[in-house]
Parts: sequence; C-alpha cells; structure tokens
Amino acid sequence: MPGARKLGRPTAHRLSMLRGLVTAVLEKGKITTTATRAQETAILAEKMITLGKKGTVAARRQAMRFITKEDVVKKLFGEIAPAFAERSGGYTRMTLLGPRRGDAAEMAMLEVLDEKTEIFSK
Repeated sequence: MPGARKLGRPTAHRLSMLRGLVTAVLEKGKITTTATRAQETAILAEKMITLGKKGTVAARRQAMRFITKEDVVKKLFGEIAPAFAERSGGYTRMTLLGPRRGDAAEMAMLEVLDEKTEIFSK
C-alpha cells in the first residue's frame, strides 16, 4: 500500500476513499482535495497508469480490482496509458491551492498530465 498515512480513517474506509479518488481523477482528469489525500491518490493513480501501459489481461484485471468503474478502466487502457507510452513516470501533477476556508486544511489540485493529446474534454 502507499505511504504510512492513515488519513484519520480505518483501513477499509481509507482504501475505499482512495479508490474513489483514483477513479475520479482518471475519469475527470483533475480533482480538488486536501494535500495529503492528493499525495496518496497520486501514488496510486501513477500505479494504475503504469498497469495501463503494460496492456496485458492480467494488468487489466488488477486495475479492475482497484478502480470502481469499468468504463474508467477502458479509458485508462485505451486512451490515457497509450498517451504516456514514452514517459517513464510523472503522469500526475499536484498544485497546492492554499488553505480551505472552513478549517484551514491545505488544499491541492491533482491532475493527470495531457500534454500530447486531448484525453480529457472539459
């Protein structure tokens, strides 16, 4: 599992939350969340993109075990991973946005890089 951050959640809740965040960032292209959640999500999203680059049936099944939507897995293996075929890492970018108004938690925007192609339309 990624880092030792517990994010103030029991294990099952934390994994469920991270699965949802990874699915969202791969589906939409970018998400806004707290900085620590974004760091953990980036680690897992990079692993999913690396699985997508392998392109094997076993890698697709591993991705399906973690990503919660089947159409996101199809997008990962069909559009996102091929766009990063020559790149050996660094598929995501985290930008700090400053403190959140309500509780001053440090916010960050996590986005999948799409320099070469228009993977995400919005």
